[in-house]
Amino acid sequence: MSRAFVKETDGEELDDGAPERPVSPHPNYVTPAGLAQLQAKVAELSAERQRLLGDESVGAKQQLRHVERELRYYDERVVSAIVVDPPTQPSGRVHFGATVDLEDEAGHVLRYTIVGEDEADAAHGKISWVSPLAQALLNAEAGDTVTWKRPAGDKELHILAIHPAG
Repeated sequence: MSRAFVKETDGEELDDGAPERPVSPHPNYVTPAGLAQLQAKVAELSAERQRLLGDESVGAKQQLRHVERELRYYDERVVSAIVVDPPTQPSGRVHFGATVDLEDEAGHVLRYTIVGEDEADAAHGKISWVSPLAQALLNAEAGDTVTWKRPAGDKELHILAIHPAG
């Protein structure tokens, strides 16, 4: 094919083709620490954006588009944040911000803290309040047995203790 019919960009129109990050349809509950994390991410991305604005290279322009997309996402998350102060939650029941000690059917003891979606980090025992596990635990009391509905099959968990945050 002749190159005469191929549109080439001058760098200004480069697009990485990535869609906007989807924003959760759930209320954006966050702990005070979670809000601070979101605000720190906005500050970090804003600084990176400023750094990239002066760089005219194609790579910097592509990176700038990525940073701006991330910044739009995190700005929205900060604006929509509903701070839940865990110490003000009712004691005696599993609630947002609480840490829960569980025992599974095999006798393994597990510990999870229920946090906001952007705070979730399963490797560190932080689970989103909208996760199936958190939904099974919310409002249960120590001594209760709950059913965690999982794709791999339901799992019975016994609540050993509830530790309020703060």
